[in-house]
Amino acid sequence: MAKWVRLCGVAEAPAAGQATEANAGGTWLCLANVNGELAALDNLCPHRQGPLGQGWVENGRVVCPWHSWAFDAKTGMAEYPVGQQVQVFPLKIEGEDVLVEME
Repeated sequence: MAKWVRLCGVAEAPAAGQATEANAGGTWLCLANVNGELAALDNLCPHRQGPLGQGWVENGRVVCPWHSWAFDAKTGMAEYPVGQQVQVFPLKIEGEDVLVEME
C-alpha cells in the first residue's frame, strides 16, 4: 500500500535548475527543480548506478554526473539510449513539507 513520506522541507528543496539527493524513509531519491516545479526520481542511473541527485538539470532532464545519461523529469524516460527509464515518484507539498508517495 502506498503512503506519503516526508522528503524534505520546502526551504531545503533545490533551487530552479538544480538537483539533490534526498532520503524518503530510508530510500534515496533524486529531487530536481525543473523551472520551479519539483520532481522526484529514482536516484540510481540504470547505466552504472550513478547518483542522479548529484547531477544537474538541463532542458527538463536530470543528467547523470557519471556518463551524462539524461532522464526526463516528468516521465523518467532517457534521451539516449532509447528505452532506458528511471522511476518517477508522485510529489505534493503540504504546508512546509515536500512529500513523496512511496510503495
